[in-house]
Amino acid sequence: MQDADEAFYQRADAHIHLSNDQINKKATRGKVSASNMYATARFNAWVSACGWKNGQDMSAAKQETLDYFVGEYRKMLEENLDDYIENFDAYMRDNA
Repeated sequence: MQDADEAFYQRADAHIHLSNDQINKKATRGKVSASNMYATARFNAWVSACGWKNGQDMSAAKQETLDYFVGEYRKMLEENLDDYIENFDAYMRDNA
């Protein structure tokens, strides 16, 4: 992440640790992933709403907002998929 602040990865790691704890408590990876995506979508809708004075203005910017968040997620997912592809054996050794 090029524009990451000092604590960017610490915050991300805190979410990853919570997800791992949920998996360890018998939730499936798929269910935890779905919950994370929902939580991120809900939080980002709130972040977006904080920038508007009313629902009409927010609605007018809906497509631009969707394009931004989906584009950023896509970049982050591509970066992480490439990292896992490049380091598959090292990262997945204990998951076999």
